[in-house]
Amino acid sequence: MRTKRANDELRTVKITRGFTEMTPGSVLIEMGRTRVLCTVSLDDDVPPWMKKSGSGWVTAEYSMLPGSSPERVRRSSINGGRTKEIQRLIGRSLRAAVDMEAMGPITARIDCDVLQADGGTRTASITGAWIALADAFDSWVRDGKMEKNPIALNVAAISVGVLDGVPMLDLEYTEDVLADVDANIVMTGRGELIEVQGTAERNPFTREQLDTMLDYATEGIETLVAMQNDARS
Repeated sequence: MRTKRANDELRTVKITRGFTEMTPGSVLIEMGRTRVLCTVSLDDDVPPWMKKSGSGWVTAEYSMLPGSSPERVRRSSINGGRTKEIQRLIGRSLRAAVDMEAMGPITARIDCDVLQADGGTRTASITGAWIALADAFDSWVRDGKMEKNPIALNVAAISVGVLDGVPMLDLEYTEDVLADVDANIVMTGRGELIEVQGTAERNPFTREQLDTMLDYATEGIETLVAMQNDARS
């Protein structure tokens, strides 16, 4: 059972835009002790299989840097199965935010690098990458390379779980490793679900617990979306 904050309370969130200068969009997002650097590069091209579509594409890469956890992360594990699964989740989530036809034949490449991991790295990546993506598009609009920003809606994500039979929001590592249930929720700023990933790691969970987790996630994501908008205002 957590003692530092309420079961439905987010960890402290800090968003720093323009954290690096070499890409049109960059954000450092901190959620508790988790820190993820999200950068976005834009290319005036699309994958070969999209050449005739007239639409754009959004893709993502994710990695945990070697010193991001107490036990050094081996660079050889960067392209492992877990990493690929997280990359696909980030890409799917952010594509839901973009009007691909309005984007035009452009590829947005999102890089999410975990500087420090204390739970919720994939969900923090999605929330931070949305801001970096919107900033990158704004940069191209200002430079006359794009008519308008093709971002159609906000997208954010959060982790939820069940620990000792009690649903909890935004698990840190010490809670996550003991949780009976671990789930990740991705939603739009309109409250629509994009993805629900949930697994009973130990004990199965009830429909009532699932409903509570979804309620907590909805409230948490509403707060994160407000923070996204405040950061960009």
